[in-house]
Amino acid sequence: MKEFLIFGLKQAQACVFAGSFFVLLFLSNHIPLEMLGIARYDFLFVAALLIQLVLYLTKLETKDEVKVIFLFHIIGLVLELYKTSPGIGSWSYPESGFFKIATVPLYSGFMYAAVGSYMSQAYKIFKMELKDQGKYIYSIILGVLIYANFFTNHFIHDIRFILIPAVFVLYWKTRVYFTVTERRRSMPLSIAFLLVAFFIWIAENISTYLGAWQYPDQVHAWTVISTQKVSSWFLMVIISFIIVAYLKHYKKDVLKIGN
Repeated sequence: MKEFLIFGLKQAQACVFAGSFFVLLFLSNHIPLEMLGIARYDFLFVAALLIQLVLYLTKLETKDEVKVIFLFHIIGLVLELYKTSPGIGSWSYPESGFFKIATVPLYSGFMYAAVGSYMSQAYKIFKMELKDQGKYIYSIILGVLIYANFFTNHFIHDIRFILIPAVFVLYWKTRVYFTVTERRRSMPLSIAFLLVAFFIWIAENISTYLGAWQYPDQVHAWTVISTQKVSSWFLMVIISFIIVAYLKHYKKDVLKIGN
């Protein structure tokens, strides 16, 4: 029981940026921002930048982790621009704001960055290691195909029915090892992907309830997001994990060569 509680506390620590972002969303619904002359989306963007700066200055995030988070911000922003474009309209940001590119407020990239931040922090806090992860080139190819499918599934057949089984085939031997207190534990990597995706889906429901963005069926009244979205987050989590794991192992290999 004690280890379970510590596990929860460490998970909360790994979610420091994501948790801070949720606080921002909640506050943005209760602070009279219109009286202050600032749009809510702009408030979220500036506040998210300040939180990122605080985390870096307090050394909760390293320079390398900030780079990873910035990369996720760009990956997410490009996807948002496509998904919210008039011809696609998968979701929308109905409010106004200055810090926007086309239909997308810049703060939206931080929602993807929050996933990258969690991955980086969890890797460090739980001293995670992968065993039998196979060749990285296969993971990179899979990540590219997954990301491309988020774009192409609007005009050719959605191939996630191939990509999801491919994940389980590619990582069927792979286990992620982690330490909560003293004992080294492990679990299948694919199951870890699924658990993270499920909790992101919960976070997505909370975010849309707080008005971060809205899906077409939420325009008139908020509704629970379909559980089918778990599969989307499952695939997005894999992209995040591939990038973080690759950079962690790449840096470790460089250090070994340097020594």
